[in-house]
Amino acid sequence: MKYWQEATAVTQRILIELLRRRRSLIFWCIFPISILFINGFILAERAKLTLTVALENAAPSTLVGAALFFSCLGGSVATVVAEREQQTLKRLFISPLSGTSYFLGIFLAHTSIGIGQTLLVYTITAFWGSTFKGSIILGLMIILLSIIAYVGLGFILGTQLARRIEDVNALVAAFGVPLLILGGAFLPTSLFPEKLLNIAKYNPIYHMNEALLGVWAKGDKIVDIQSHLGFLLIFAIVMIICGWLSYKRMLIVERRL
Repeated sequence: MKYWQEATAVTQRILIELLRRRRSLIFWCIFPISILFINGFILAERAKLTLTVALENAAPSTLVGAALFFSCLGGSVATVVAEREQQTLKRLFISPLSGTSYFLGIFLAHTSIGIGQTLLVYTITAFWGSTFKGSIILGLMIILLSIIAYVGLGFILGTQLARRIEDVNALVAAFGVPLLILGGAFLPTSLFPEKLLNIAKYNPIYHMNEALLGVWAKGDKIVDIQSHLGFLLIFAIVMIICGWLSYKRMLIVERRL
């Protein structure tokens, strides 16, 4: 109970700060919407689809490749680095707040942001007549695993590789943009040559995209996406464990400074 109360307090603080920065909040909303319609219009034109069907196929890639990637991975990296620069971690050591609660609080905050962007993308596509073809529960499972994987990876990058807030953009671009392209976030994987497709199968974003696309646009069942789901489950578990260990190592280093 103590950990839950402390974690929710940290989550509330992060979300309140985001709400106060209204300009940033507006941009977080504009970004996935603009990517959704750009991808939708391109698919509609090239594949000769109606805009409704095109948005159904564009929504999963937009969600995991644009919205969740930058808010959950980029956002968690930025949060960890900013907290270090603002000496928040130093104050943590002399407060009753535990390191575990702080870790969970950051995780819950970015999970909330990711869920909010999921609702935003789904609402926009539903407004244009698109429907979620498969199981909503299965879709939420894929989205939650994607959020866990992104936040865990964000903790690893934010604690081990980024030292200043200026490092965040370069770090996310260097690691993220190639993975996004290779994962089919901007180009359909059907256009990939065979060799590139074989490499993409080791990319978690590829499995996020293919699994959610199958459930959202094609109505796939869990049997149809079990390979993608299995990869995501293992990757998410590994990332959250490695993220936690990286965070604990960072706390040890910060205590020595």
